[in-house]
Amino acid sequence: MKLTILIAAVVLLAALAAVVWHWFNSPLYKPGDVRAGKDLREPLAPPDQAGERPGYWRVASDIELYHFEEGSGEDLLTVHGGPGFVPSGPWPAGAALADGYRMVYYHQRGCGSSTRPIQTLAGQDFYHSMQALHRTLGLPAQIADIERIRRILGREKLVLVGHSFGALLAALYAAEFPEHVRAFIAVAPADLAVLPVPDGGLFEQIRKRLPADRLPAYEKYQAEYFDFHAAVKKSDDELAAMYRRFGPFYMAASRAATRPAIAGTLEGNGGMMPLALYFSMGRRHDYRAAFRVVSAPVLVIHGRDDLQPAATSRAFAEMFPNHRMVEIAAAGHFVFADQPAQFAEAVKEFLKPL
Repeated sequence: MKLTILIAAVVLLAALAAVVWHWFNSPLYKPGDVRAGKDLREPLAPPDQAGERPGYWRVASDIELYHFEEGSGEDLLTVHGGPGFVPSGPWPAGAALADGYRMVYYHQRGCGSSTRPIQTLAGQDFYHSMQALHRTLGLPAQIADIERIRRILGREKLVLVGHSFGALLAALYAAEFPEHVRAFIAVAPADLAVLPVPDGGLFEQIRKRLPADRLPAYEKYQAEYFDFHAAVKKSDDELAAMYRRFGPFYMAASRAATRPAIAGTLEGNGGMMPLALYFSMGRRHDYRAAFRVVSAPVLVIHGRDDLQPAATSRAFAEMFPNHRMVEIAAAGHFVFADQPAQFAEAVKEFLKPL
């Protein structure tokens, strides 16, 4: 009898372990979820903006998004990267685009000056913490916010400019709502359309370029960074402090000529928000089929001194039927800061005939 109970307990534990492994490795988000209303904490229709404080959009009863603009003309909605690295001010290239285009910047929910709705997940088990983060700050919420912004701006179609991780967010929005995208500009797009990344992605590129004496600290940091079970027990501020420690490693691995732009751009990253996005993506996903439905013209801009190889940016571009790619010399990951005039010219040339 005792042996039977023991065997049953072992089988149950194995089954639970398999379920947890599936939750943790499979993506919580799949393209099409937002359009279908799956895992949305709030409706797609934003609240009435009458009476809202200047510089903020209200996208839900308890969520405000900080935003600012530069220039006049057609809106270029700029989706920042990170996850969670917010623009502290207009991009250096914005001034060169201001005559004819209005650069619209915003801080995504959960970071910067926008609402950071989850301070702690104390008292919740790992599964419920993961679900709460996914629904409140994950991919469905971030993609839905782009749609809410479109409605607030009163635009039938958007021109999206996504940088790094923001390029992935913008691409997923375009896959969900292709009829509302006029054009898409992906700047140094993050290599996350398919996970796992065969060559190790950005973290491996940093490892290859770090000075030998920085590697032990980097290995230790990576172990902490990807310990998601420990992460859900931290507060939003504690997580933000941990994610900020990524910047010095990135700086040390980058070419000296591109470091000033990096230092001036890595501002105010979020805490719970990046963790939520990792849970939404899971350890395994493949978004390539979803991107093939995007018929809008796509421009990928790559800085030749970026840690990310040109082949990676090219592979991202080729996921879209109507694409082109521009490489800019003497520029790194923050092309719009390293070579603002060339960046602006590439954008104008791309958008002019559309």
